[in-house]
Amino acid sequence: MSSAVVSTSAAQGRPFVFEVEAVAELCSQPSQAELFGEGRPPQRVVPARFPGAFKNSRLAGVAPASRLAIRPTPEMVSSGIAEMDAFTGGLPRGCLTEICGSPSSGRTTLLLSALAAATRRGECCAVVDASDTLDPQSVAAAGIELDRLLWVRCGEDATRKNSTARKTNFSPDKKRIFKSDLHDSEHSLEQLLRATDLLLESGGFGLIALDLGDLPPQTARRIPLTTWFRFRRAVEHTPTVLLAVERQSIAGSCSSLLIKLESQERGIQRLTNYQPRPSHAQLLTELEITAELGRSRMDRKPAGSAGITFASKTAWAG
Repeated sequence: MSSAVVSTSAAQGRPFVFEVEAVAELCSQPSQAELFGEGRPPQRVVPARFPGAFKNSRLAGVAPASRLAIRPTPEMVSSGIAEMDAFTGGLPRGCLTEICGSPSSGRTTLLLSALAAATRRGECCAVVDASDTLDPQSVAAAGIELDRLLWVRCGEDATRKNSTARKTNFSPDKKRIFKSDLHDSEHSLEQLLRATDLLLESGGFGLIALDLGDLPPQTARRIPLTTWFRFRRAVEHTPTVLLAVERQSIAGSCSSLLIKLESQERGIQRLTNYQPRPSHAQLLTELEITAELGRSRMDRKPAGSAGITFASKTAWAG
């Protein structure tokens, strides 16, 4: 019995093999007498494609889309903030979660709280820091167990280069500085993507965070959507929580949960009673953070339906 290989554009690289006799039986054209009766002029006949395919015994194993199994709801773990857990149900395992907001909007607060909650559960965590901005003192003050945290510093070389340039008396023009900053950002982004691939392949992490918050938006948007899709598929059947901390959402539909943060000053500690007070004579002690749900695939509240507000205190404020 001979066979034929048929490739479709929707599934390149996955050819379907059909038996020639079966295809001929399914695609057999009816006679003109059966269609039009005797005595009628012949007309062009367009054969139907695979009529009665699901009634044939050889294709009985093909299940229609309506009978496909529904993907179970992922396990949710605590983010370390009670208000956030009540709002979103926590952070989903095996999914990509985006945390977006402008600088000083509470992104780091939520990230450190999630890391602290994960290390308290006895899980190992990793932070891939694109700009080398993670503060070890803030990490320790948040209650994170440092023995369970891997800190990947992608922007360390660029930071050392910039600090060395400041010590010199050479002052290049602004255009050269701008090009140098973009080159350093692209180099850090390349290191971040490589490190993330290695971490996802190795496994064993309860939480992996990608800190892209201090990269220029035009650099962060250069990550192709196929890369985010690859990250999502790599973490899909694992107990890992994958976080992406960004200024704007760049993962698109690949993220299962999108949290947008905003903040405003709530507490300021004055260091002097003189008037007028200079900016360096005041310390920010507390932020009021507002969270909004931008996207959720957890079958909970629709996107943008509601928001929450919680406060964040600095380490020196007690």
